[in-house]
Amino acid sequence: MTQGEAPQPGYLTLANDAEVTGEFEDRRSRFIAQMAHVESEAAANAFIESVRSRHHDARHNVPAWVLSDGRERCSDDGEPSRTAGMPTLEVLHGAGLKDVCCVVTRYFGGTLLGPGGLVRAYTAATQAAVEAARTSGSIVEMTLVTRVVVQAPYFAYDRLARMVADAGGRVRDTIFAEDVQLTCAFRTGDERAFVAAVTDFANGDDLCRVGEPGFAEF
Repeated sequence: MTQGEAPQPGYLTLANDAEVTGEFEDRRSRFIAQMAHVESEAAANAFIESVRSRHHDARHNVPAWVLSDGRERCSDDGEPSRTAGMPTLEVLHGAGLKDVCCVVTRYFGGTLLGPGGLVRAYTAATQAAVEAARTSGSIVEMTLVTRVVVQAPYFAYDRLARMVADAGGRVRDTIFAEDVQLTCAFRTGDERAFVAAVTDFANGDDLCRVGEPGFAEF
């Protein structure tokens, strides 16, 4: 990101170790939405296969996934075109979720639901999984974060820690050696005020090493 460029918006995802489920039933057909955090197509495919293995006796296992790099995919897995995979994917879009994969398992109840009924059922099951994620606190925000490492004499430690807080940052790590070294994290853009304050405090000396922005929890 260049100087003066507006930070990119963040996004929501599931916590790394979270898997959530939601269910919906219509005329004895059960729809079970299972959702997990993934960061690649390979990880999405692995999760899809694990769900298919878990529910090998189900009529359909409908997958949809979306990644933070813009790639996404869905499949109707034998259901009528655009009645299953696309509704599932649209719920993920509507919730602002990325780096997630959802597989909706359907156990057929013996009654045809029709295209409209299928769209409603796959939508409702996925929405139930999203709501379960919200309720359990499994949804986390990813935002552009810039790390700054600052090294200074021990007497400056308390002052630097206050500067980090005043600029809206967090101290992630501290190393006490010949000097004290703080590794700090800021929402991208906020680090500028901190670096300016440290430079002023150090009478113009450059004590900070500023890293490249990257998406992370903050």
